[in-house]
Amino acid sequence: MKKTLYPSIEPFAVQWFKAGDGHEVYVEQVGNPKGMPVIFLHGGPGSSCKDHHRCFFDPDKYHIILMDQRGAGRSRPLAKLEHNTTAHLIADMEMIRQDLGVSQWLLFGGSWGASLALLYAQAHTNKVLGLIIRGTFLARRCDAEWFLKEGVNRLYPEAWQRFVDAIPQDERNDLVSAYHRRLVSAEPQIRQEAGREWDMWGGAVVLGEQFNADELSGDVPEGAIAQATIETHYAKNGYFISENQILNDASCLANTPLTIIHGRLDYMCPIESSFSLSRVLPHARFIDLANSNHLAHGEEMIDALVSAADEFCAKTLLELKG
Repeated sequence: MKKTLYPSIEPFAVQWFKAGDGHEVYVEQVGNPKGMPVIFLHGGPGSSCKDHHRCFFDPDKYHIILMDQRGAGRSRPLAKLEHNTTAHLIADMEMIRQDLGVSQWLLFGGSWGASLALLYAQAHTNKVLGLIIRGTFLARRCDAEWFLKEGVNRLYPEAWQRFVDAIPQDERNDLVSAYHRRLVSAEPQIRQEAGREWDMWGGAVVLGEQFNADELSGDVPEGAIAQATIETHYAKNGYFISENQILNDASCLANTPLTIIHGRLDYMCPIESSFSLSRVLPHARFIDLANSNHLAHGEEMIDALVSAADEFCAKTLLELKG
C-alpha cells in the first residue's frame, strides 16, 4: 500500500530567531518535542515552508522543525539581500539547532533544500543523523546554465522565447543579471513584469503540459517577486560556493546515512545530479521514480518521501535500542 501524507497538524511553537544583520528567521515546531529531530529545508532559494510540508513525518515520532530561510516566506524583512548568502543560511541552521537544544537532527530537503542540506552536513557532519533529499540540485555552473542558458530551453522553446523576449537584445548575454536588475527596481510595474516572466518560465519547466499560464495573468504576489529576487541573487553569485563544491567535499559524508530520491521527469534539476552524487557516495540509497517530476507532489513521490522518513526513524530507533 502506498504511503500518503500524515494528517494536517498545527505547530506547537512559532518564533522568529534574531539572526543578526537585521534578519529575523521564521521557525515553527510540530509533532512530538521529545521525538527524533528533523529539519525541513525548502527550495528556491527564496521559497518558503508550506503547511503540507509538516505532513511528511509521523508527528508521534518526529520533532519537526520548519524554517523559512533569510528573506523568504515569513522571515523578516522580506527579500532582504544584504547578509544573505549560503554561509549565512548554514549559520542560521546551526543557531536554531543550538537554541532548540537539538544535539543531532535529520536533514530533509528538495532542490535547493537538498543543496543546503548537503552543504550544512559537510560543514557540521557530527550534528547530522542522516539526510533524505529529493531532486538534487548541485549548484554547479552547468546546473544553472541548464535552466537559464542552454539546456531545458530546447524542450520548451515557446516558453523560452517568451522568457528571452522580455529582455532587450543587448542584455540577453546575462539573463540572470538582467532579471535581477528588474526585480530590485524601484518601479512596481517593472518588478511585476519581471516576476511574472520569471514565474512563467519556471512554471513551464516544472509543470510541462500541466502548466496553466492563465494562472499568472493577474498581479504577482510580493512573495513570488521576493522568491525570484532571492533566486537571481543566489544564481548570479554562483550560489556563494565554489564550483563543484558539493561533489568535491562529499567524501566527509561517507558514513552519514543518505537517501536520494529523484523523478525521471524532473526537467528543472535533471536526474544526472542525483546519479553523480550517488557515484561519489556509493553507500547512499538512490531511488529513481519513473513517473515523478520536480515537485514533491503525486502519489509516487509522496510514497517515496514518507516511506523514507518512516524507515529512517524506525531503523535509527532500533539501532539506539540495540
